[in-house]
Amino acid sequence: MSTLSAAPFDFKNATDLKFTDISSEEWREYRFLGGEVVRIDRPLMLNVSESNGHRIFDALGVSHYVPPTWIHLRWKVKDGEPNFVK
Repeated sequence: MSTLSAAPFDFKNATDLKFTDISSEEWREYRFLGGEVVRIDRPLMLNVSESNGHRIFDALGVSHYVPPTWIHLRWKVKDGEPNFVK
């Protein structure tokens, strides 16, 4: 049986960037000026750079970079989890 999730401890950071555990979120969506939406399901780890770019590691082990040009961010947390972690 294969697993679809990577636990936060599977995350390997070989940089000096600081990441925050956001595994309480079910998903997060970034909305851009042209109406485009980027949705990331089961995000686990987040780094926000000085330029406001977001680096996200998800439960499938995929790394994402969302540039700072987005205009709206929304997310849904898992039942019983905190609504804000950072």
